[in-house]
Amino acid sequence: MMNIYEDMSAALKTLDMQGLLRSLPDIGARHGAKMEFGGRNMLNLSSNDYLGIASDRVLKEEYLDKCHRYSQDYWMSSSSSRLLTGNHPLYAALEQRLAGLYGREAALVFNSGYHANTGILPALAGRHDLILSDRLNHASIYDGAAISRAELRRYRHLDYQHLESLLEGAGERYRQVFIVTESVFSMDGDCADLKQLVQLRNTYNAMLIVDEAHGAGTFGKLGLGLAEHQGQPEGIDIVVGTFGKALASAGAYAVMDALTRDYLVNTMRPLIFTTALPPVVLGWSLMVLEKQTGMEAERARLQELGRYLRSEISDRGFEVYGQSHIVPVVLGSNDAAVAAADRLREQGVLVLPVRPPTVPENSARLRFSLRSDLAWEDIERVPELLSPGGCR
Repeated sequence: MMNIYEDMSAALKTLDMQGLLRSLPDIGARHGAKMEFGGRNMLNLSSNDYLGIASDRVLKEEYLDKCHRYSQDYWMSSSSSRLLTGNHPLYAALEQRLAGLYGREAALVFNSGYHANTGILPALAGRHDLILSDRLNHASIYDGAAISRAELRRYRHLDYQHLESLLEGAGERYRQVFIVTESVFSMDGDCADLKQLVQLRNTYNAMLIVDEAHGAGTFGKLGLGLAEHQGQPEGIDIVVGTFGKALASAGAYAVMDALTRDYLVNTMRPLIFTTALPPVVLGWSLMVLEKQTGMEAERARLQELGRYLRSEISDRGFEVYGQSHIVPVVLGSNDAAVAAADRLREQGVLVLPVRPPTVPENSARLRFSLRSDLAWEDIERVPELLSPGGCR
C-alpha cells in the first residue's frame, strides 16, 4: 500500500510533467513599480498595487510617524478574537467610515477576502437554499458555497439568460436563492453587468452578493467599485471588498444592512473563531481608504492604460480578454505561457504565468496587472516582447 509521502511525491512528479509545478518565488525590495526578483530589478506587472499606494513612501512615513506619536493606540497585535478583547476602537471607526461611504447601514471588517467568502455564505445559506454562482468566480466563493451545504449551480460566465433560466421556479423549491458574482473577474479582467443582476435579484426575490476584490479602488468616483461606477449600489444586498489589493493593506470588508451584520457577528465562524487584525493594520486601512477616495484621476489613467495595452496586444494577433486594468493574454498551453513569461523576464518585465487549475485547461495565460503610476513608455515594449524573437 502506498503511504502518504509516496503519494505526495508521485503527485508532485505528475504536476512537474504537466508543467504545473509551483514554487514560492524569492523576492526583494520594491522600488515604486519595480521589484527585485531573481537578483534583478524588474518592472512588476504581477502585483495588485493598482493605485501605487503600497509603494507610496511619503504616505508610509506619515503613517509610521503617527504610529510612533500615538503608540498606545496602534498595537502590533490584537491578542484576541473580536468577540473577546480584540475589538479595538479602530474597528468601529473603519466600519463606520465604510458604511458611510457606501451609504449603507453597516459594515464588517474581516481578516482576508478568503475569510469573508468562506464565512458569509455558510452563515447565510444552508441545505434548503440554492447558490447560483458565475462559473468563473474566485475559489474562495466556491469553497464558501461548499461549506454552506446549500445546492450550488454554476451559470455560464456573464450569461444572464442562463442565470434567469436557473432562477425560474427556484423560489418555489428553495428557502432562499443567492446570486454570487465577482464584479471585475480576476483572471479574465472582464466585468459583470450589475444592472442586469439587480433586475434579476428583484424579479426573483434573490439575495445578491457582489465581490469587489478587484473593483474596489479601481472603479467609481470614490473608488467604491464597479457598483458605484455602474450606478447600482443600492440593489446589492452585500458588497464584499478587500484591503489587500488596490487599498494596499490587509484584510477585507463587507457592507450590508444592520440586521445582516448582527446575524453574521453571531453566526460567521471565520469571524468568531479568528484572532482579530492588529490595530496597526486597521489604522493603515482607514488611512488608505480615505486617501483613495480622492484618486479619481489615477483610476481614469489606470483604465486608459488597460484599454491601450489590450488594443496593442490584440492588434498583434493575440487573444486578449476583458475591459479593465487586468489584461490577460491567453496563450493556450502551459509551456507557451511559461516561455512567454521567460522572454519578458529576460527583458526586465515581470509577469508570471497563470495555469490550470486557476484557469481552465488549455487557457494558460499571462495576466498583466497594471498600476496607475505607470506611463505608456514603461510598458510600450510589452506587445512586441510577447512574440518569439521580439525586441532585444
